[in-house]
Amino acid sequence: MSVRHGGTKLDCPSCGTVGSQFHKLRERRVYACPECRFQIAPTAGTILQDTRTPLVSWFYAMYLFCTTRHGVSGKELQRQLGVTYKTAYRIGMQIRKLAEKANNFDELLSGHVEIDEAYIGGRAVGLGTGNYRVNKTTVMAIMERKGRMVARVVPDAKTVNLRPIVLETVETGATVSTDELRSYGLLTSDGYRHGRVNHKAGEYARYVCKSLTFHTNTVEGFWRLFKASVRSTHVSISSKHMQRYLDEFSFRVNHRERVNGMFDLLVGAL
Repeated sequence: MSVRHGGTKLDCPSCGTVGSQFHKLRERRVYACPECRFQIAPTAGTILQDTRTPLVSWFYAMYLFCTTRHGVSGKELQRQLGVTYKTAYRIGMQIRKLAEKANNFDELLSGHVEIDEAYIGGRAVGLGTGNYRVNKTTVMAIMERKGRMVARVVPDAKTVNLRPIVLETVETGATVSTDELRSYGLLTSDGYRHGRVNHKAGEYARYVCKSLTFHTNTVEGFWRLFKASVRSTHVSISSKHMQRYLDEFSFRVNHRERVNGMFDLLVGAL
């Protein structure tokens, strides 16, 4: 009640009593007006509505998501919370929804931004001839150096799919580092200071001056962590739910300096 309504003294929407001291009922998760017995449930309209799992377990699961580096699997939640796998899986997916909500920000990415695409899951074939991938999910990440990031699932790595995301998330005039993928070729004409590194030629950083070096090492570090987490913690992630996992990992990256404050953000997102 204190988080959602600012306390237990409220103006009753039923009888109109001003500053009514709502009190909690002993066996239900609701607060009642002493004048008309009108009830308010603090969890109504949230992911906690109608849940039979103790709220302490929900908050502990949220804590685990904030303190981990490689994510939390459904089986781990099942062991830690003592619930069924079905319940643990649902709790994990609902917390990832919260992470998406808490991760939203209005400011465009600016300064020096790195962009890189990746291919998650599935099986790769024909890499020597056409770099053709089967059953893999195409994803892209846009990351400020020492700042925020955005990660999205895209149909493929063509310009028509990558360019709109860059335009809506990166401030015009920003410096952008990418690899040699031809899909990024239109960035200069869109008003960005664009520099490439040619990984196929063994180039991983291009030094321009003391204050400017083009590379994608920062965003590639995120993809290394994400792929390692998929292999070790989650084993596999379907394309259907890939965006939720990206939101979870980008939430931790964006708020890594807040440490315990990440938990407060998730509670606020409720």
